[in-house]
Amino acid sequence: MADGKGEFIMRIGTGYDSHRLVEGRKLILGGVEIPFEKGLLGHSDADVLCHAIIDAIVGALGEGDIGRHFPDTDAKWKNASSIDLLTKTVELMKQKGFDIVNIDSTVIAEKPKLLPYIEKMKENISKAGIPLYSINIKAKSNEGMGFTGRGEGIAAQAVCLLKRKY
Repeated sequence: MADGKGEFIMRIGTGYDSHRLVEGRKLILGGVEIPFEKGLLGHSDADVLCHAIIDAIVGALGEGDIGRHFPDTDAKWKNASSIDLLTKTVELMKQKGFDIVNIDSTVIAEKPKLLPYIEKMKENISKAGIPLYSINIKAKSNEGMGFTGRGEGIAAQAVCLLKRKY
């Protein structure tokens, strides 16, 4: 939908991320440390949920992907909190004149069960500047199929709808 000046007032973006599960790392999803024998391997805290949401937001803005803004070649982002990265992304979004209408996300993991942590994930994500009522998180297994089904990693997908502020 255009605003009459040729500028779009609503934009949509999708995001995806996956990381390998390894021993010796904390499992962080949606900014929540989840008790588990393995964690996700990555340059930052490897929070696939936050990374997918970041990708969805920057995609809706037409600003590339997470690697463009937080490259894994930059020591500045080593072990960074993905909630902090999400906060910076939301700040960019607001500078560009947009607000979030809705984020719908899915975490794909065979183990651990994530339902007990979803409300806390939503609360943490909202602290990055996203209204709590605009955040939805689902947890799914892959029924034993693929790398997530075999317990080799965890993946997340997100879609984000933005609207231009007036």
